[in-house]
Amino acid sequence: MKQVNWGIIGLGAIATQFTKGFKDVSNAKLLGIASKHLDKLNKFKEEFKIDNNYCFDSYEELIDNKDIDIIYIALPTSLHYEWIVKCIDRGKKVLVEKPATMNAVEIKAIKKKYINKEIFLNEAFMYMYHPQIKKTVELINQEEIGELISMESKFGNDILSKKNFFGFKKIKKANPKNRIFNEKLGGGVILDLGSYPVSLSSLIASQISKIDYDDVKLININKDKRSNEVEINASMELIFENNFKSKVSASFTKNLGTGTHIIGTKGEIIIEDTWSATPPTIILKKDKNRIFNINSRENIYSYEINILSQCILDNKTKLGFPSLTIDDIIGNMKILDQWKN
Repeated sequence: MKQVNWGIIGLGAIATQFTKGFKDVSNAKLLGIASKHLDKLNKFKEEFKIDNNYCFDSYEELIDNKDIDIIYIALPTSLHYEWIVKCIDRGKKVLVEKPATMNAVEIKAIKKKYINKEIFLNEAFMYMYHPQIKKTVELINQEEIGELISMESKFGNDILSKKNFFGFKKIKKANPKNRIFNEKLGGGVILDLGSYPVSLSSLIASQISKIDYDDVKLININKDKRSNEVEINASMELIFENNFKSKVSASFTKNLGTGTHIIGTKGEIIIEDTWSATPPTIILKKDKNRIFNINSRENIYSYEINILSQCILDNKTKLGFPSLTIDDIIGNMKILDQWKN
């Protein structure tokens, strides 16, 4: 069976989790890696048995390698624009970690640069490729819950609290050396976690009608941003032009969970764990409740790798599902810009 050869630039924690997904697919192989940190490069090479001839301490050497078909950009968000452009200029297909760029200006510049060129560029929202989301969309399109009214989607974990001597919670200081707490690197809860429920809100809203992102309204915006630091809690409500509403929230200090609740005129859909699918369970609440336990692989990233690789093998530049186009990426970035600024 033919295989797509992948390369990864940036070997942090997300790259490690992503790479574990290759063991569950047969149409793809991680061939090459690149990192400017030799300790990370060597550790990654040993753990995943990467041929030394395809291990580089230069990003350029990896993307210039003729044996690599697609590059997964797992660098901090602030570096995405530069390396998306370099990869595409060298004829490489691209999967870039979310969010695709720092802001809408950057992703619009990419679209303008390649307006007359068919490019392969996808944003790495791994949850979208999982059959749990496909099943959710099927239930909506089969009108199992009638016409869509609203939804609520959350992503929050308490990673900043610690208890003091008396047992009361105390918010510890965020470490600016950590990417997620560094504004210049694209940190903050809105870009890091809030991008997930925003992208899902758009995906669900698009099942009603094509979205005009310029007409999407943001109301009830709340942000908790401490002095000289990124925002650590944020929430808002989206109103799409078809009057479909979505309340989204993200947090570094509250255990909001990862659930999504979609309400229609005839019923409701509850996704217990939207982003990791652990467990991959959907509850359809109607006259008689139904529970869908989705059969799935152990590693959620394997779906993303498999679907994108098959698309390449079939000589396609666009996916069937999830059909997140560059205009959708731009639209979601516009929403994140408004929420953040």
